[in-house]
Amino acid sequence: MHVLVLGAGQLARMMSLAGAPLNIQLSAYDVGSGNIVHPLTQTVLGHGLDNAIAQADVITAEFEHIPHSILDICQQSGKFFPATEAIKAGGDRRIEKALLDNAGVRNAKYAVIKTREDFDYAIEKVGIPMVLKSALGGYDGKGQWRLKNRADIDTIWQEMAECITSSDTQAIVAEEFVPFQREVSLVGARAKNGTIAVYPLAENVHTDGVLSLSTAIADQNLQQQAEQMFSAVAQSLDYVGVLALEFFDVDGALLVNEIAPRVHNSGHWTQQGAETCQFENHLRAVCGLPLGSTKLVRETAMINILGEDTLPKELLEMAGCHIHWYGKEKRAGRKMGHINVCGDYSGELQRRLCALAKVLDAQAFPAVDDFAKGFSV
Repeated sequence: MHVLVLGAGQLARMMSLAGAPLNIQLSAYDVGSGNIVHPLTQTVLGHGLDNAIAQADVITAEFEHIPHSILDICQQSGKFFPATEAIKAGGDRRIEKALLDNAGVRNAKYAVIKTREDFDYAIEKVGIPMVLKSALGGYDGKGQWRLKNRADIDTIWQEMAECITSSDTQAIVAEEFVPFQREVSLVGARAKNGTIAVYPLAENVHTDGVLSLSTAIADQNLQQQAEQMFSAVAQSLDYVGVLALEFFDVDGALLVNEIAPRVHNSGHWTQQGAETCQFENHLRAVCGLPLGSTKLVRETAMINILGEDTLPKELLEMAGCHIHWYGKEKRAGRKMGHINVCGDYSGELQRRLCALAKVLDAQAFPAVDDFAKGFSV
C-alpha cells in the first residue's frame, strides 16, 4: 500500500514511521515546490502532482492550508481521504463555523467581516471583548487580534483591513471572548465503515499562542461531551481518518474552538501513551484497515520543543522520557520536535515532569517550569 501525503513536514514524517510496521509506504508532495519527497530523508523522488497521484493507492493531507485547485484534483482521483470538504473547513474559519452550526455543535457566537460596516455589526452582535481571526491562514497565534475596549476599534480595523485586502478571498471572523477555565482537545479516528475510536482528552497549555504542554486526562463528564461532538462533526462530514477538536472548558461545559482535519499536535502523546498512536490509526482509516485500540496504556504528557535544536543529555538517562526530533533547521519559535514523558500512574508522571523542569531551560520550556512551580506549592 502506497500513501501520498499532501505536505512534507513533521506529521508526514511521523506517519511514515508509523506506517512502516504495517508495510505501508509513504511519499510526500511538497505543495510549494511540486516535488515528491521521502518523508524522512527529504530525498526528491519525482516532480508533479499528476505523477504523485499516479503512484499512490491513497492520498491524504498533513495540513489544511492547501490550494483548492490541488485538493480538487486529488478528490477527482477518488483516492483522497478525508474528503476535501473537511480539509477546506480546517483551512477556512467561515466554512468551519458553518460546519459546526450544521452539525449542531456548540461554538462561540461569531460574525464574518469583510468591510468596516461588517465590523461595526460584529461589535453589536458579538460584543466586546472579542477575538478576531483571519478566515484564511493564521495559526499558532498568528493572524489574530483581541478587541478589549472601544478605544482600540479604529487601530485594530486598520490592521485587519490590511489583512482583508491582501487577498480577494480573505475575511475576518469575529468571535465572542469566552472566559474559559482551560483548553482541552479530543483526537479520534473514523474508519471507512463508520467505526469511531477516540482517545482520552488532553489538557493543553499554550505559550504566546503556541501549544507548549499537552497531557492526557481522565474526566468522564468532559469526555462524554467531547465524544458526542466529535461523532456529530465526523458523521456530518462522512469523515475518514484522524480528526481533532479543540475545546474551551467553560465551567464543565465544552465549547468547540477549532477543528483540525488531520493528525494533531495535541495527540503526539499517543506515540507512547496509547496502544495505537494517532499516526497509525490515521493510516489504518484511510487505507481501509480496522482501527487500532485507543486505550491509554500509561499516563503521558507531550512537551513541544520550540526553536531549540539541542537538549541536555540528562534527558536520555531519565526513565519514561522519549525524544522525537523532526530533522528541521533551527529557527526561533519553530516546532523542532517534542518530548513525551510517561509514568505508570499520575503521581509518577507529575514527579517526572518536575524532574524535567530542573534540567530544561525555563525560558525555552515555560509551561514545564510553570507546572513544576505549581506542583511544588
